[in-house]
Amino acid sequence: DDNEADIDITGWTVFFTASDNPSPINDDAAQIKKTITTHTVPLEGKTTINLSPTDTNLLGDFYYDIQVKRLDGSIITVLSGLMTFYADQTRRTS
Repeated sequence: DDNEADIDITGWTVFFTASDNPSPINDDAAQIKKTITTHTVPLEGKTTINLSPTDTNLLGDFYYDIQVKRLDGSIITVLSGLMTFYADQTRRTS
């Protein structure tokens, strides 16, 4: 929270969405969509967003946000920004 105290996120849903479109879009059009309902340490407000190799098999800039749906049904954006995916320079095999 604003005082840096832990927030219990038990029962909350976390949404991670990323798109190459800088304008707000419908989540269905996003390249990466994750819904997290099981949290790492919910009493301390901690969760993990896992991205697979398939999720990150992209190139270029992607606009993302992380939203939470609280127990009262309200949805707020807690973080947003820009991330860049680069091509591999090499592909190690051993």
